[in-house]
Amino acid sequence: MEGEPPPSRVHTMEITDQSLHSKAEARDENKEMKHFKKWVPWLIPLFVIANVIVFIITMYVNNCPKNSASCIARFLGRFSFQRFHENPLLGPSSMTLLKMGALDVHRVAQWHQSWRLITCIWLHGGVFHLLANIFGILVIGIWLEQEFGFVLIGLLFVISGFGGSLLSALFIQSKISVGASGALFGLLGSMLSELITNWSIYDKKLGALLTLVIVILINLAVGILPHVDNFAHIGGFLSGFLLGFVFLIRPQFEWVKQHYAPQGNSQAVVKSKYKKYQYILWFLSMILLIAGFTVGLVAVLHGVDANDYCSWCHYLSCVPTSRWHCN
Repeated sequence: MEGEPPPSRVHTMEITDQSLHSKAEARDENKEMKHFKKWVPWLIPLFVIANVIVFIITMYVNNCPKNSASCIARFLGRFSFQRFHENPLLGPSSMTLLKMGALDVHRVAQWHQSWRLITCIWLHGGVFHLLANIFGILVIGIWLEQEFGFVLIGLLFVISGFGGSLLSALFIQSKISVGASGALFGLLGSMLSELITNWSIYDKKLGALLTLVIVILINLAVGILPHVDNFAHIGGFLSGFLLGFVFLIRPQFEWVKQHYAPQGNSQAVVKSKYKKYQYILWFLSMILLIAGFTVGLVAVLHGVDANDYCSWCHYLSCVPTSRWHCN
């Protein structure tokens, strides 16, 4: 018919349009796939190095030969350790830890040294304490950072440590507290909530859940031994558990295909979708986090002793037996 373009031209225009559309889709797909590449972990190893450096500085400040009559490993000079009856963990004296920023609730409440709630996370009571924590942080933290990136895991680590310090300050009134255990338990708690909120994308989910719960219970059980601040563990775990619902949400709709599909496979990449229950868990967790941290911080700064409101809670941190006492 008159006015119509030749059939060959119509066909050529359609092919061109399809080609342009395919290129645009490929670009979008490549952007989607880049989002799901594993991150290179560097922040968690940096946190571990920072903990080691702070411990070395603490031992330098401690200077056992100058301040004590006898020391362990005296050949180390000012880096030698306090005697076992002073510190069974091969580390500095309590006074040195206090000087370096250990958590002391009376100084926080009465001297307004709230910064101790953060500085105590980077201090350790001794070599054994340091090695136990950095091993756990490396094993759990590196995997989480590979999956979710340094920003989210860095925030999770610090906020969980702060949550552990808050609960510790509410219940541990007569001792100092140090260590990254609260942050470590925060990482453990976030792994549990990450498994729950991303439940549908995992294979062998019940086995993974059971294994994780057993690991958490064993670690919490160790906390009932003397000289272990289990309140920091519990506070860090609860903080990390709630933060996992906020920070570690994965898209659910065909997430596995998006995560493992080769680049350029237009059949595998689809839009990310989130489930309603993920939004609900996110909202509830945010409310609980804000409320819990606000109430806890106000109570600590006002010198509240939570033991006055819970007569049995001290057993969560230490259970006396015929072999040891908790004072």
